[in-house]
Amino acid sequence: MTNFVRNFVRDESGAAAAEYALILVIVGAGIAAAAFFLGGKISTALVNTGTYIGTCTIDSTTGKLPAGCQ
Repeated sequence: MTNFVRNFVRDESGAAAAEYALILVIVGAGIAAAAFFLGGKISTALVNTGTYIGTCTIDSTTGKLPAGCQ
């Protein structure tokens, strides 16, 4: 690994640097797209969980959970 880093630092060819930059752009775009598409689903799951927790509270008169809550 250290040899790879040394060779990378010593490499003065512009083509290699451009290829590395292109790879970084592609990987970065993939990560951004995944975060964008999964972000909505994660947000929806958290909202649904919060709603479920909010509706499953112990009834102060009976001391029990509503039907469907365990």
